[in-house]
Amino acid sequence: MRQFIKGDKRGRFLLTTGAVIILCLGLVLYFRVMHSSSAGRTGNGVAQTTVDVVTVGKTDLIKRIVLTGQTVPKAQVDIAAKYQGKLVAVNAELGQSVAPGQVLIEQDTGDAELAVAQNRAAYQQALADAVNSGVAYQANYNKAKADYDRTLASYQRYKTLYEAGGIAKDTLESAEQQMLDAKASLDALVNQMNANSVPATVESAQAAASKAKSSVSAAEKQRNDLLLRAPFSGIVGYRQAEVGAIVSAGQKLLTIVDNSKIYVDCQVSERDLPAFTLGMPVNVSLEALSKEVPGTIIYISPASDSTNLVFSLRIELNNPTTDIRGGMFARTVVNSILRPQALVLPKDAIIEKNGKSHVFIIDAQNKAEEREVTVGASGDENVEIIAGLNEGERVAVSNLSRLRSGLQIEVNPVTLANRGGQS
Repeated sequence: MRQFIKGDKRGRFLLTTGAVIILCLGLVLYFRVMHSSSAGRTGNGVAQTTVDVVTVGKTDLIKRIVLTGQTVPKAQVDIAAKYQGKLVAVNAELGQSVAPGQVLIEQDTGDAELAVAQNRAAYQQALADAVNSGVAYQANYNKAKADYDRTLASYQRYKTLYEAGGIAKDTLESAEQQMLDAKASLDALVNQMNANSVPATVESAQAAASKAKSSVSAAEKQRNDLLLRAPFSGIVGYRQAEVGAIVSAGQKLLTIVDNSKIYVDCQVSERDLPAFTLGMPVNVSLEALSKEVPGTIIYISPASDSTNLVFSLRIELNNPTTDIRGGMFARTVVNSILRPQALVLPKDAIIEKNGKSHVFIIDAQNKAEEREVTVGASGDENVEIIAGLNEGERVAVSNLSRLRSGLQIEVNPVTLANRGGQS
């Protein structure tokens, strides 16, 4: 019985203590609410809304344009075998600097050397044939000319004798026929001459010699193509070649990279293109190196890409250091002035109603007044106001949903700069 009474007293104590705690918390909450309510009232007890307010002024309306791209070396060339063959020497290592014309890889040139020798011999023979043809033609021409001159003189002599009655007509006709035969032989040789007074037989022999010479040049070129040379100064960036390997035509063996100049290729939308001009200086951020490098725009494509309707733009980095390599991610930020010295407001200050733009003007008595305005160009954070506002007026930029015309507010002055500025 005593234990029951003790337990009953303990329960009453706990209930009483809990009630006291709840009452204290309630009083604390009540006083906080009352204090907060009184803080938002004026001296006459009217509740006020605290609003950020900017003073309208003229400034440049700026749009922030971000370009991204990758670094590109001045030149990068893959060196591949032109003909199938065996590698007999590899004179290049990864990371090695090479000079223009330096022999990097040698293929077996044995068969090519034999082909060169054979074609040279054929060329020499063709040259000799051309000379012989010329000599033979000249000899034949000289003989035909002499025969014609001799038979012509004989015919003229016989003709004189015939007219004097000294010989028979048959003898004259025989002399005439010999003269005509000699003339036909001479005419046949003369008719072989072309426009350049070169006989056809000689011209044919000369053409054969020229063809043989071309065969020599082709064989020498094929032999030289088996020696793979560096096309320009650079560094070996790829190597997949070993002595003794049999390579196929077109197989990639080396890559030469020239980093003496570094470019950044970007893409620009049609809307942002007017912000860029040739020769324009820009700063390029290389995130991998945590550094910013000055550059110059050296190319803007004359037409947009037909697929994605963007323009290509190339930036040349000024005096790139050796740690900048091709393929690095690059980023460029350009602040473009859309409208110089225009009346601007933050986008937060604009209320769209039924397709029209409105703002809340704050008068000298800190009362709100809704007004229609005309909006012009739009930047990233701010917009241009073409009509409806005057320089020096104050405009609300926060708590717009709680405002109405005639409402008394508590003003918190702010500027475009401390709201994020022109971006």
